[in-house]
Amino acid sequence: MKIQVDYDLCESNAVCVRAAPEVFVVDESDRLMLLANNVDGELLERVKVAVRRCPRHALKLIEVTEHPALS
Repeated sequence: MKIQVDYDLCESNAVCVRAAPEVFVVDESDRLMLLANNVDGELLERVKVAVRRCPRHALKLIEVTEHPALS
């Protein structure tokens, strides 16, 4: 799954950082940064918590589908 951030909505309040610090960090400029774009397994479960808890609904998970190379 891929994480999408709507930076127009994000207030960088760090709720997501508390849920999944391996994925989210707020930098010195108070801007949310992603440490990983794609997540799976146990990490995915924590990112789902972060998405649900985001007070501004600025986070989304998008299913990534790989397309086979065309011959």
